[in-house]
Amino acid sequence: MNPRVFWGASLIIGALLAAALIAPGASDYAFGHAQDWVIATFGWFYVASVAGFLLMVLWLAIGPTGKLKLGPDDCEPDFPYLSWLAMLFAAGMGIGLMYFAVAEPVQHYAAPPEAEPGTFAAAREGMVITFIHWGVHAWAVYAVVGLSLAYFAHRKGLPLTLRSGLHPLLGRRINGPIGDAVDIFAICGTLFGIATSLGLGVAQINSGLTYLTGLPSNAWVQVGLIAVVMGAAMVSVLTGLDRGVRRLSELNLTIAVGLMLFVLIAGPTGFLLKAFVQNFGLYLDQFFQRTFNLYAYEPRGWMADWTLFYWAWWIAWSPFVGMFIARISRGRTVRQFAAGVLLVPTGFTFLWMTVFGNTAIALDMGVAAGAITQAVQTDLSTALFQFFEYLPGTAITSTLAVILVAVFFVTSADSGSLVIDTIASGGADDTPRWQRIYWCSMEGLAAALLLLAGGLGALQAATLVAALPFAVIMILLTAGLVRQMSADAAGREIDTEQPPLAERVKRMMAPARRRDIDRQIERHGLPAMQAAAAALTAEGMETAEVTTLEDGAALTVHHPGWADFTWRLTAASRPLPALSPLEAPEDRRSVEWRLTAQAQGGRRQDVTGFTRAQIEAEILDDLAKWRRG
Repeated sequence: MNPRVFWGASLIIGALLAAALIAPGASDYAFGHAQDWVIATFGWFYVASVAGFLLMVLWLAIGPTGKLKLGPDDCEPDFPYLSWLAMLFAAGMGIGLMYFAVAEPVQHYAAPPEAEPGTFAAAREGMVITFIHWGVHAWAVYAVVGLSLAYFAHRKGLPLTLRSGLHPLLGRRINGPIGDAVDIFAICGTLFGIATSLGLGVAQINSGLTYLTGLPSNAWVQVGLIAVVMGAAMVSVLTGLDRGVRRLSELNLTIAVGLMLFVLIAGPTGFLLKAFVQNFGLYLDQFFQRTFNLYAYEPRGWMADWTLFYWAWWIAWSPFVGMFIARISRGRTVRQFAAGVLLVPTGFTFLWMTVFGNTAIALDMGVAAGAITQAVQTDLSTALFQFFEYLPGTAITSTLAVILVAVFFVTSADSGSLVIDTIASGGADDTPRWQRIYWCSMEGLAAALLLLAGGLGALQAATLVAALPFAVIMILLTAGLVRQMSADAAGREIDTEQPPLAERVKRMMAPARRRDIDRQIERHGLPAMQAAAAALTAEGMETAEVTTLEDGAALTVHHPGWADFTWRLTAASRPLPALSPLEAPEDRRSVEWRLTAQAQGGRRQDVTGFTRAQIEAEILDDLAKWRRG
């Protein structure tokens, strides 16, 4: 593990959950007020950010960078196309599609932001809004994080963690406190985003079981259901990505398609096909208006309850879905990635929402006589089962729906646990089992405690607040991705090793002394070089040893058939720069000392002030170049 990230994230999550457990009323109040403040202050920021992410992904896919591959130029995709799409779908939307497929269109139909409630205009507006919330905007948020992670991990050889996406901006400094903070924010946002989905899922499972068996519907029953389903998720997460997660995702997609086809055939088929085409046309017609609409001139709470919540939810989920997408997308080009992630799941989602949403509205206008609307307004989680009452085979379809939500629950939990574990372990693929179980348990615990603290309202508020800092990180990831891809497409190298301005000013005003450099070599340089030598020896290198020099230390590696590798850390001095023409000549000025790193045949790098982890990263980078060359 990366102990700073693992325990730092655990401490923050534990503190929030302890507050929810000790003072649930106060926690609910605090989460609610934090949500109100974020929406009032940063609602415009969420809307502008999501629009920018979508435009940037399209620009990278369409331009020269679209030909770049997520991995070596000769690599092939790790998963077949259909398996890849199935895993995308299960991880990205899952529980939400089941929970909101009937509830959201009907709720917009009953209380639209602009049209007259309960009219055909309200039905049309409700479907367009649903398409906006579940369309390419959501997948663009996922694509930004997924593309950044996949590109830097599979093509540039960096660890599969969020901090790697900042490498073009920060260089090796991503291995310090800044990188730790990015990964901690990613874990916290991911965990609360998944907890929200689990809260939605368990509420719907409870409603389905109440409908089928008469089981009571309350928070304590839902906590018990969380424990049961999380147990299944632990079994899946221990089997790994290729077996447990992949097979469950394929099962999910099969059941979902079967249920959707049943509703399509049993419902008003001709109307649904026409509605699908018209809904898509209305979506395109209002795309830009809805993308940037904030109701600035006529404020309404509707934005906070729907659009801003969704944008925050997608951002909070983006580390989880983005990393999951990155892990399964090695070997695809940027253009293939963008087309697959933006278009294919969106197309299926639009068909799904049309089949369930338009059928529900048609039934509510007809035989249901408003009963579905009343069920939605009473309890969103019961809407789907009330809907099935007006179709043949109610018991069978309701049972399938409960099973589908449960399997979506498991795939979200196990995928999320693998992703959080990867971030907390510094990008490692094979981690101890107890760590995966730990994060799986934390997800379930967070969902349970927040449900007890304030129900789904507390979960939604926690998600919206947690998404704010990560939205800023996503903007930095986008900047780093554009910079690196543009350089690669043009065949240029990026120099990221220049120290930040604050550090350069500090050196100018208070330059390092020789004893400072010697102390850095002793505390950070030698341990990093000795760790590298031990790891190389374990991998079968004939000679991998560290020797101390008068002005530093050297790591020497010898392997039969390869050129020798020598890596040096040395103390170097130079006269302080003159701040005016009247200063003393260069040979009479004071000197500053710096720590420099140099691989044999390479250029010197200034590593003054680097930590052990940052020096290890420098060694690893130069070793990779030596191995390739």
